[in-house]
Order: sequence, then C-alpha cells, then structure tokens
Amino acid sequence: MVKSSKPLFMGIDLGTQGVRVGIFTLEGDCLAMASEHYRTSYPEVGWAEQQPQDWWQALTNCSRQVTAQINNKEDITALTVCATSSTVVAVDAAGEPLGNAILWMDSRAKEEQEIINNTGHEVLQYSGGGVSVEWMVPKLLWLKRNRQDIYAKAAKVVEALDWVNFKLTGNWAASKCNAGCKWNYVDTKGGWNAQFFEQIGLADAEEKWPDKVLAMGEVVGELTDAAAIQLALPQGVKVVQGGIDAHTGMLGLGVTEPGSLAVIMGTSFVHLALTEKPLYAPGLWGPYPNVITADRWLIEGGQISAGSITKWFQDNFAKDLALDEDNVYAKLAEEAAGVPPGADGLVVLDFWQGNRTPYRDPSLSGAVWGLNLHHSRGHIYRAILEAVGYGTRNILQVFADHGHPVKEMAACGGVTKNAMWLQIIVDICQIPITVTQFSEAGILGSAVAASVGSGYYKDFTEAANQMVIRDRVVQPNAENKELYDFYFDKYQKTYEALAPLMHTMANGKGMIQDE
Repeated sequence: MVKSSKPLFMGIDLGTQGVRVGIFTLEGDCLAMASEHYRTSYPEVGWAEQQPQDWWQALTNCSRQVTAQINNKEDITALTVCATSSTVVAVDAAGEPLGNAILWMDSRAKEEQEIINNTGHEVLQYSGGGVSVEWMVPKLLWLKRNRQDIYAKAAKVVEALDWVNFKLTGNWAASKCNAGCKWNYVDTKGGWNAQFFEQIGLADAEEKWPDKVLAMGEVVGELTDAAAIQLALPQGVKVVQGGIDAHTGMLGLGVTEPGSLAVIMGTSFVHLALTEKPLYAPGLWGPYPNVITADRWLIEGGQISAGSITKWFQDNFAKDLALDEDNVYAKLAEEAAGVPPGADGLVVLDFWQGNRTPYRDPSLSGAVWGLNLHHSRGHIYRAILEAVGYGTRNILQVFADHGHPVKEMAACGGVTKNAMWLQIIVDICQIPITVTQFSEAGILGSAVAASVGSGYYKDFTEAANQMVIRDRVVQPNAENKELYDFYFDKYQKTYEALAPLMHTMANGKGMIQDE
C-alpha cells in the first residue's frame, strides 16, 4: 500500500465486556468510534468463559460502523489490536475454537498455580516470584490435567489477541507483551526456559504456542482479502502487533518512559510503571524486560475486581433504577454523595474474585462489616468505591516500600468518568491523577502502535507526544487524609483477620458434609 498523505489508523480494544473500535488521525483525533457488548458466562464458582465467535462478530460489526462514518476509509493504513490478557482459547489446525475461551479473571487453575509456584524456579523472579492463577501457563496446565480431550486435539492454545490477529492475517504470532508478562517468557534470557516447563509438566508447551513472538509495533501481516471484506476495510492494511489491553493503554496515556504510573480503571484496575533497571518487589508482578519498549522494565500491580463490583451491585441492589439504565450509576453516585467519607463506619474488602496484588490470593473473597440500621444503599455503594481506593493505595505502598514511590498517576477507563469515585481514590492515595482528553486509552494506544508499525513515527514516545492530549489533573483534598488513613488501616487489618476464615471456606473445611 502506498503511504497516504493523510494516514488513518484503526485501534481495536477487545475488552472484558465488549469490543471498542476507533479510527484516528496522525494527530490523535478520533474520527469515528463504535462499541458492542458480548456475554460472559459463569458456569461454576470462580469460572468465567466467553465465546470467541462473539468477539469476531462484534469486531466485524464495529469495524463496519466506523468505516461507514468516514468518507476516506481508503486512507486507513494500519490497525492494531489490544485485548484482555490470558483469555485463553484452544483451536484446531484451521484456527477454529474447540470450545469456550477461559476468561482472564477465571480462577479455576488454583492447583496448577501452586504446582508452578512451588518449584521456586529462577524464571519466577521475573514475575514477582510466582505466577497468578489468571495467567496463560496455569490455564494451559489446567487444560492438560483436566481436559485431555481438548488438549490433545488443540493445534494451538492461544490468547484472544493471537486468535483475532490470526483471523485478520492468517498468521500466528504471540505478542512479546503478553508472553513476557503472562507466559513466563523472559526476553533477556532467550525466551522460554525448557527446563522450567518440563519441571511443571508442560514440556510440550511451545508446541501449543505460536512460533513467532513479536514486539508491540512489529508487523504481523496484512489483512487477508476475506478479512478486509468482512470488516469493510481496504486491502493491504497492515496489522501491527499489539499487546495486553491495559499495557497498550500506557501508550494511550502517554506513559512511555519512567517517571509516572499508568492506571487503567475499568472492570479491573491495572497499575503499570516503567523503570530503567529491574525492580524486584514481592507483591508486585515483574520485573518484565522489554515488553513495552526496548531497554525498559515493567512493574505491574492490579486489582481483579473494581468496576465489576459496581456492576454486581447495580444488578443486584439497584433493580428499581433499571428503567433508566443510562443513568443508574449517576443515581447511585447521587446517593453515595450524601454519605460522608468513611461511609459512617463501613469497611469493605474488594476481593470479589480474589486478590491479584499484593496478596496474590485467589481464595480471598469480598466482605462488608460495620453495618447497622442507619446504613442505606448509598452508604454501601460509597464503601465499595472506597474499598477499591484502599486496594489501589495498598499497591502503591508496595511500590514505595521497594524504592519506587509514586508521585503522579495518569488514568483512563470508565472510572475516570465518575468524578466522585476518582476524587475518592485521589483522596485515599493523596496522589494527583492526570486524565487525558480521550479516555479510551486502549484504542488510542493501539492507534499509536499502528502509527509506529507503519513507519509514520519513529517510536512510541514520539507518537504519544503527538497523539495524546492531557485534559485535567485531579488534586487530593488534604482535609480527608487523616480520616482515610484511619480507614485504610482498618482495611488492612480486616484482611489480616478474615483471610484465614476465607481460606477455610474456600477449601470447603467449614462446609457441612452430607452423610
């Protein structure tokens, strides 16, 4: 394809609840955007699954919508996909799924996580000393141990990102971002460690994965004729490698060098920082070498449950507001706004799907205490918002304790649209948060990657400087510091007190057994 004088770039964000597609100029202006939801099923406690065909149908619909909104779709030069990480799907030789995909938040691979972490292998020092139950390797091991029929039939076991890129180009290629952060791929040590995988019972892991591992910004291939027709795109569009949705969001937030913390605030929260040297911090994930940019290390924290808890609360305790679905969250926010900081003595643990960091414990669960007859729905809702803020502060404390204090954050995601919630988080952490003008950092970050991969910018820093615009800075209210210090202490002590009980319950030891 001949370079257009006015190139356009498509960014695709395959998220937990749906796909978002945008078309951007070289200056970062969004000319068109579309989104479509798809369904998640929860067949057993701790399980979460999606149908890959739903991703492709939603992507096809959105691509057709955005190309119909512009007059110059022939100027679309390149596209990049980012996606939820460790959403795993087994496929046959033709790339057809052999069943539902196991979603990133699925925690069924607890035994496999323990098997891997109990090895104490040196590879694990590059993932914070262990793996998470959410990641690719525990899930692959779970499939091998529990779904031998599927495992044997699978020509590939890949992530959502890999499968969509295959549908687009016909080429299999893993992302160095995903592999480095979730597949125990260590770039500075030659990639995968065969001895490690043999030790955990996955000597054949590499046979199930793509042969190529491409860095973000490298070209996967061009759209196939069939994909171009389905997506209503011109032929010859380059497909540039993306990465994990949150990590690609770093580019969309302009965080491409050390100094700031990127926080993606959505269904889950992800906290990401680049460093010049490796930082080994138990309680955080990493350090991951070269997974975003060359010669930089990535440190990661995360909260599994954030926006998903407010969605759960809405679905179960705000059904009376369902008739005005577009304003449910606004109405709940109004109720919470009438409640003072600290929610009149309520403490909530935000562990609805376990804890990713700093406790790394899938057996933890949500909790609420301090209730009395004075408390209303608004009290509980505010306490949930504050719990997520305490969870963020808990992670920032680990950063600080290991020599990387966070002085500023750049944030994106649905939570940034909730002014009250964002202010609560800022007040709890006492750290300012910068919000960018375009809030969908995943699709903008994908467009940034596409612009670099197609040669219009030399690197991510140059592209982000041109395409990312800062909107406002939310400053902390010092008057709330002392109160939130008190409640944060209770949040930590609540975890310490309840964790043993939660483990007993999760292990079934406290359950009544049938005779």
